Amino acid sequence: MSTENEGTAAPTPPAAPSVPPAPASATQDAAPAPAVTEPVTQHLPPTPAPGTEPPQQIPPTAAPPAYGQAPTPASAAYGYPAPAAHGAEGWPPPPPTVPAYGAGGHGGGTWGAPLTTDGAPAPKPKGKGGLVAGVLVAALLAGGIGGGVGYWAAERSNSDGSGSTTISAVNTPKDLKREAGSIAGLAAGALPSVVTIEASAGDGEGGTGTGFVYDQQGHILTNNHVVASAANGGKLFATFSDGKRYDAEVVGRAQGYDVAVLKLKNPPAGLKPLPLGDSDKVAVGDSTIAIGAPFGLSNTVTTGIVSAKNRPVASGDGTGSKNSYMSALQTDASINPGNSGGPLLDGRGAVIGINSAIQSAGNGGFGGGQAGSIGLGFAIPVNQAKNVAESLIKTGKPVYPVISVSVDLQAKSEGAKISEQGAAANELVDPNGPAGKAGLKPGDVITEFGGKPVDSGPTLISMIWTYKPGDTVKLTYLRGGKPTTVDITLGSRVGDK
Repeated sequence: MSTENEGTAAPTPPAAPSVPPAPASATQDAAPAPAVTEPVTQHLPPTPAPGTEPPQQIPPTAAPPAYGQAPTPASAAYGYPAPAAHGAEGWPPPPPTVPAYGAGGHGGGTWGAPLTTDGAPAPKPKGKGGLVAGVLVAALLAGGIGGGVGYWAAERSNSDGSGSTTISAVNTPKDLKREAGSIAGLAAGALPSVVTIEASAGDGEGGTGTGFVYDQQGHILTNNHVVASAANGGKLFATFSDGKRYDAEVVGRAQGYDVAVLKLKNPPAGLKPLPLGDSDKVAVGDSTIAIGAPFGLSNTVTTGIVSAKNRPVASGDGTGSKNSYMSALQTDASINPGNSGGPLLDGRGAVIGINSAIQSAGNGGFGGGQAGSIGLGFAIPVNQAKNVAESLIKTGKPVYPVISVSVDLQAKSEGAKISEQGAAANELVDPNGPAGKAGLKPGDVITEFGGKPVDSGPTLISMIWTYKPGDTVKLTYLRGGKPTTVDITLGSRVGDK
């Protein structure tokens, strides 16, 4: 029984996001959703190592893992209505309007316009057949329009008796310029600093995740669950967007924070660290860009917005080890297994978070497999990740702020209840620890921390870990229904237990 910030019981789901629980996916990073015995969210599973991946299947929609997503309804039929009559001729239709690229467009909306993400698999599985059908329909439609335009142009030109047909493009831009602040410009600047990580335990286990350059010395920031399988005698490789591959080793990892730091063994000259933003200043609605290797597809870029802040998330890696906790940034940018450890950028190209988890909805799926994006992704705020990274680089060990109590993670109270059984009272609340010195006792229910409401044990832990040891924070607790507010100075714990 821990006397730090958590008990031995499995976490209950935080109040938000509120999504019906479902079975966790059976991949390496999948975590049981915390309904008593299942974690709330699911780590983004690394893509299976080459030669060990299961047959490709349409991913199922899993339950509330902190890193998951759900399917959207299938689109309507691919068919199109018959063309309307064109003047007195009826057919062919008038020539289609040529899209204008010179007005600043790049084939899509402008940066900052409302963005949408692709839905998960349609209710009726299509696999590659569905994709091929869509391509064929698009090709046939384009061919039909092209034929109509050709016929119309020929008819018009032949009417003058010349017998020749000439079609010329009008207002075609000479070149397409992309502004540095556009999505394409920001992605081009960030991609050379993002790596695809291959982790192998030597026994066939492992997978693929993502990381990014933290400094010019060759340190790479990523998730702990990306490299955990290779942390003890395994092999790690980091591949840049130009295809160059380097051996890497673990400098330190923090299981509780789900943060790890790697170092390239022979780093190249001229490494360009990604600029770090300020996650405390992020606002809901801000634009986001996620970069990673979803399902092994390296250098994938997706966009969205910040959907929420301070989202309490508890997640596991499916190995039975302790859960990770974060007060996460939520984004609707498409994030999938393999995006783990990759950067979440803001509209300026600065890192505001580390993509770590997804939420899945629904049960079952089409033949099993990993969950995919439903637009509920979670990232570790970069301010917290930076503090952890600095500690790992300096000492190789994480440092956690603690209040030195054992929290009952299965309690159904309106707050975080301090355990009353399972150990001696002085182990449930350390009398010499921060909470003990402030007068808290077993059975007390903590309802506020730092002026923010606490609705569960995992929420309390995720809040505590946004601070540093030595910080003084206001804490409100209930005893016999009576609220009491005290100032508490956080203690510290070095390393993972």
